[in-house]
Amino acid sequence: MPNGTSARPENGRAIMAEDERILTTATPNATDPSPWLRAAPAAFLLLWSLGFPVAKIGTAYVDPIVFLTLRFALVLVVLAPLVIWLRPPLPTRRIDWLHLCVVGILIQTVYFGFCYTAFALGTSAGTVALVVSLQPVLVALLAPALVKEVIGLKRWVGFVLGLAGAAIVILGRSTIEATSLLGLASSIAALLGITAATLYEKRFSVAQHPVTANTVQYAAGLITTLPLGLLFSSLHITWAGEMIAALAYLVIGNSLIAITLLLAMIRRGEASRVSALFYLVPPCAALLSWLLIDEAMPPLAWVGMAVAAVGVVIATRK
Repeated sequence: MPNGTSARPENGRAIMAEDERILTTATPNATDPSPWLRAAPAAFLLLWSLGFPVAKIGTAYVDPIVFLTLRFALVLVVLAPLVIWLRPPLPTRRIDWLHLCVVGILIQTVYFGFCYTAFALGTSAGTVALVVSLQPVLVALLAPALVKEVIGLKRWVGFVLGLAGAAIVILGRSTIEATSLLGLASSIAALLGITAATLYEKRFSVAQHPVTANTVQYAAGLITTLPLGLLFSSLHITWAGEMIAALAYLVIGNSLIAITLLLAMIRRGEASRVSALFYLVPPCAALLSWLLIDEAMPPLAWVGMAVAAVGVVIATRK
């Protein structure tokens, strides 16, 4: 039956086309974000901002680079039984392994490493936070060319307001102080690291199981950070209760949960919109520092928080 056999491929293509139409039109979850993803920006902002005062508590008891190395090692200890139990799928291509390692090194080694180095060189947390808060502007400048995003006038207004609000908070707390050129250079290197990670993840990443992605990225961070700690840092550690509690939070809340939320938001949304959340990190970190370690929050800082919040709303609103 020639007619029957020749019609099968046509029928198969028609069935596949119909299945695709049903999946894209009748299943809202295919395009609509899940409830956890809608809550991700607020959760990420809280977890990420809390890392600043918690890290400040922890680094009072141990060299910053050693503290960072301990954090990466403990994250891998937590992930190891999950890898054995869940047996998550691994990347199928060598290039996907490379992409995971690059993002891990940019975030863990470059961003966190240079932030902690700036602290060790005497740079105030406010100065580092202000420099890093330039990341959304840098992403907005580079995103059109690198990831084909269009940045409109309203979003630029939001970026400017967000940056102004972050600067007001830090100026209000009087934390911007004279710092060494090396400390400032380290802060700028941290800014370049988190910016590059955002754009690289958006352009080259392929969705991976979160356990797989975190394991590969923190292993890459540990491999590149451990030599720095061994060669250039004091290995003395004071195992105080506050230091242990800070390390535990940074491993679970800041490393595992916050980073997973960040990468998920980048993959599901525009890079520049996600980056706008970083404008709220300095004011939120200031508020949490006031609550946790009694750092002053003068009235001007509250004004800055409001300005930054308005800027983020404008920049992230579709």
